[in-house]
Amino acid sequence: MGRLSRILPDKRAITPVLSNLLLMVVAVAAMSIAATATYVITTNLRETMSERIVVEDLWFNPSTNKTMVYVHNVGKVSVQVSAVYINHISWSFTPSPLILEIGEHCWFNITRSWNTGSIYYIDIITTRGTHVGGYYKAP
Repeated sequence: MGRLSRILPDKRAITPVLSNLLLMVVAVAAMSIAATATYVITTNLRETMSERIVVEDLWFNPSTNKTMVYVHNVGKVSVQVSAVYINHISWSFTPSPLILEIGEHCWFNITRSWNTGSIYYIDIITTRGTHVGGYYKAP
């Protein structure tokens, strides 16, 4: 005990040093969590903002009762079409799932009967929530 008192003559200074050290560890841990969360949030936001698809053509085929849609991925990330709505009602489409890589384009089909001269609102939705919609008149 005598040696310890000679090395550390004032025992009251140990508590402030330990509390400051603990405070620094907590602050560094909190900032690490905040930096990681910011990175995850901005990466997802960047991908969502970089997602762009364009409906380049749409045909109503009277012989097969199909609506054929030609889409093009003009964004900076791959796109997966998750749903198609016609007049706000969900319809199945083929091929499903439809995945478009960057710069890719393709046709997909919606099997649904339609009336000549009617106007239809077709809304295409991706897995990230991007909507591409428009009004089309059946011939």
